[in-house]
Amino acid sequence: MKLTRRETMLLTAGAAAATLLPARAALAAVDEKIAAFTGGAAVGEGGLTLTAPEIAENGNTVPIEVDAPGASAILILAAGNPNPDVATVNFGPLAGRQYASTRIRLAGTQDVVAVAKLADGSFVQARQEVKVTIGGCGG
Repeated sequence: MKLTRRETMLLTAGAAAATLLPARAALAAVDEKIAAFTGGAAVGEGGLTLTAPEIAENGNTVPIEVDAPGASAILILAAGNPNPDVATVNFGPLAGRQYASTRIRLAGTQDVVAVAKLADGSFVQARQEVKVTIGGCGG
C-alpha cells in the first residue's frame, strides 16, 4: 500500500487528535469532580499545602501530603489518570489536625489536585505537577 503525502499528513493529524481527546476528557472530569465537591462555589488559593515530589521514578507509589488547617474535608484528584478520584478525607470536630498523607498511583506526568472545604464554607485549591518516568496505571 502506497500513501500519498496528503494521506500521510491526514493520518498523522488524525492520530494526534485521537491522542489529545482522552486528555481533554480527563481534564473535564476533574473540573466536574471539583464542581460537584464545591457545589459550584468559587475556589480560591492559599490555606492548603499539597506536597508531592517533582519527579517520581515509579508511578505505582507516589507519596503525597495534604495539610489544610481548619478544613472539614479535602478532595484529592489525579488529573491524568483514567479515573481521577484519589480520596476524599473528612474531618470531624475532634480531629487534632487536618492533615492526610498517602501514596497514590499515577498513570504518567500530570497534575495532582487538592481541594479543601474550610470551616467557614469556602473552598481553596492547590495543584502540583508530578513528572512520572514509569507510569503506574498500565503505562
